[in-house]
Amino acid sequence: MPNIRSAAKRHRQNLKARERNKAVKTRIKNVTKAVYQAVDHKDPAKASMAIQQAASTLDKAAQKRVIHWKKAARKISRLNRMVNTLQSTH
Repeated sequence: MPNIRSAAKRHRQNLKARERNKAVKTRIKNVTKAVYQAVDHKDPAKASMAIQQAASTLDKAAQKRVIHWKKAARKISRLNRMVNTLQSTH
């Protein structure tokens, strides 16, 4: 337990932020998994819809500073590359 009032307040703020960040990170995992599943099923239409949603979610997370903006860009780039190879084969 913190002994100083400001430290106690900071601890409370950190707990709230942790809950918010956990929700955003879970959402990132889910939308990323949707892209992977669409690519595994070789469904270009579903993959393109999933990549749009994933890119939007990752950009919002980076904007809120839940994840680093370069990490978001890297993930979007890799997902796009997967979807593009799927579309080029069909």
